[in-house]
Amino acid sequence: MPEFIPRVRATAAAQALIEQLRRQHGELLFYQSHGCCAGSAPMCFAVHEMKLNAADRWLGQVGEGAGVPVYASQAQCDYLAGLEMTLDVAPGNSGSFGLEDGSGQHFTAQFRLWTDEEVPRLAPLVPAPVS
Repeated sequence: MPEFIPRVRATAAAQALIEQLRRQHGELLFYQSHGCCAGSAPMCFAVHEMKLNAADRWLGQVGEGAGVPVYASQAQCDYLAGLEMTLDVAPGNSGSFGLEDGSGQHFTAQFRLWTDEEVPRLAPLVPAPVS
């Protein structure tokens, strides 16, 4: 069986901030926001702070070891299905609800289109576990 191409990746800088937040807050998750307050931004939460519902989808995971799951709404996934997402960090606080706020850094997402050769090998988008 062929190995799937992950839909989400993280830069070394994002990995370092993820590990820092994991040490401080425990188990984490990302939610690719599309709301009015944060625009379209990856937001990092402690698992117990974010309730997922039946319309949310798992995009993949980032981070070392067990990995940190990345979710988005079904509507957002319809848009993101054609794009690879790379989590990165930028200097400055975002003023968002994410755990990284106040750290002097904030998570960003960079996107690129999948090639025709990659599309058949993409990891599936699956429903998030409802909390």
